[in-house]
Amino acid sequence: MLNSLASGRRLALRIVMLQLVVAAVVGLAFLTQGRREAMAAAAGATLVALGTALLSARAFAGLGGAGLAMGRLLAGMILKWIAIVGGLVVILGQFKLPPLAAITGLVAAYAINLLAFRFKG
Repeated sequence: MLNSLASGRRLALRIVMLQLVVAAVVGLAFLTQGRREAMAAAAGATLVALGTALLSARAFAGLGGAGLAMGRLLAGMILKWIAIVGGLVVILGQFKLPPLAAITGLVAAYAINLLAFRFKG
């Protein structure tokens, strides 16, 4: 075994926390354009953090065989995409927030995934 469940949980927690920090930073950056843009950007990034938290909670639920672990991972990924797509529908459809700011927040929060796996420490 190359990795333990505890190590995976710690990495997932670190990624979620960094994504929440990015949500705050992107929200503050978009505050120069207006309050609605800042809310959209922060909400978009927060959706990714929520999705990552759901994925990690499901994937690291406990021990089991390889098939069970793969099933948990797939279930977590489905939960993540339901949260992100559903949240975008609410942000863009119901609240009518600016789409460019929301998508920018999503992309910024997803960039954390690339950085977190590149710089393990």
